Amino acid sequence: MADKTTLSEEDWQERLTPEQFEICRKKGTERPFSGDYVETKNKGTYHCSCCGNELFKSEEKFDSGSGWPSFWDSIGEDKVRTQEDHSLFRQRTEVLCSQCDAHLGHVFEDGPLPTGLRYCINSVSLVFEEDKES
Repeated sequence: MADKTTLSEEDWQERLTPEQFEICRKKGTERPFSGDYVETKNKGTYHCSCCGNELFKSEEKFDSGSGWPSFWDSIGEDKVRTQEDHSLFRQRTEVLCSQCDAHLGHVFEDGPLPTGLRYCINSVSLVFEEDKES
């Protein structure tokens, strides 16, 4: 894995839009069904909007009906990491970019096979790169 991307809070604020900063660096959440990638069905790769790290492939994306892009797996265990989240008075599992620690969303154990997982990800934390052959 490449060296971690570490920037000061001020540097992240300069680099990101206000919405990206609020969600990715301050652990916010976009409104359901408001993100750019909720309905995207094109083939390609989803990258971290903060550092460019590859996170998810379109082949693992599915329509969960939750209002956020959902994936049943990440590209690899070295691309995302998880940690317990006790905000909102309940326990959830937060998903973060392993490269820059950006907040991406949460993962739940109610997804489809083969993993049974639902990575529920904020669109603003992603940048989609369409496959050139599509």
